[in-house]
Amino acid sequence: MGTTIGQPPAKEVGSTPVIAEGTTTSYADTLIAPITPHQTIPMKPLTYLHGEPKIVWEEEEIQQMIINVKLQYAVMGKFSYGWPDIQELRRLIPKQCNLKGEVNIGLLSNRYVLIRASLLEDYVNLLSKPQFYITHNYRSYPMRTLKWDPSFDPEEEMTTTIAWISFLSLPPNFFGKETIFSMAAAVERPLQVDMATQNRTRPSCARVKVEVDLLGDFPKRISIGMRKKSGEVMEKWVVINYDYVLKYCRSCKLQGHNEKDCYIIHLELYPRRK
Repeated sequence: MGTTIGQPPAKEVGSTPVIAEGTTTSYADTLIAPITPHQTIPMKPLTYLHGEPKIVWEEEEIQQMIINVKLQYAVMGKFSYGWPDIQELRRLIPKQCNLKGEVNIGLLSNRYVLIRASLLEDYVNLLSKPQFYITHNYRSYPMRTLKWDPSFDPEEEMTTTIAWISFLSLPPNFFGKETIFSMAAAVERPLQVDMATQNRTRPSCARVKVEVDLLGDFPKRISIGMRKKSGEVMEKWVVINYDYVLKYCRSCKLQGHNEKDCYIIHLELYPRRK
């Protein structure tokens, strides 16, 4: 499992976060925290390994690179069956995917376009649907969306996706957004609560959208407690329910199925015409 975050998304873009001296932030933090200003990364000295040049950057420098080139809310669009010209995609994707903020779109590699959203809302929207259909000249092109990551490999789909989770029988006093985000961090990075949770109209459970690692652990419950002035802690177990979560195949590195249902491993499962 990656680094978990228990803070709500920032509402204001452009403000500077306050970070305690001596603490560090992860790449996931850059998506939750307010966007920090552009900072120049100094040139790195070359080293040589077996006569070949080598450069190593620190993790914090990679995080700053992501901020500098505006990749905090980056999503990849994958076209498996052809795609319109990139100029058309720049015009069609924002409109047909209902994006509200500014967006930068470019061809990343064969079949992949890189979509740099400027709003967390658009980032969540792009990753929340299993597939979009980009229509052009009376033809529809299916586009799947995947989270962009610095370790992106065009031959392998990322193991990170978005899913809804619910906290069943959660006491109503725990329905604050910050409280729910703190609990959701036990699964992975929280993104947003649903409208019923926000408006407190469904006291039977709280529902929150989170990023999940398809190869990670999925906790079934979480213990929440209250420490009394006497020091005694009263605890309660809350069940975590998962909505539909995609499978991931470790063999062919694709989302949507696992090794048990993989055509590559089990040729007999491949659908054949009669």
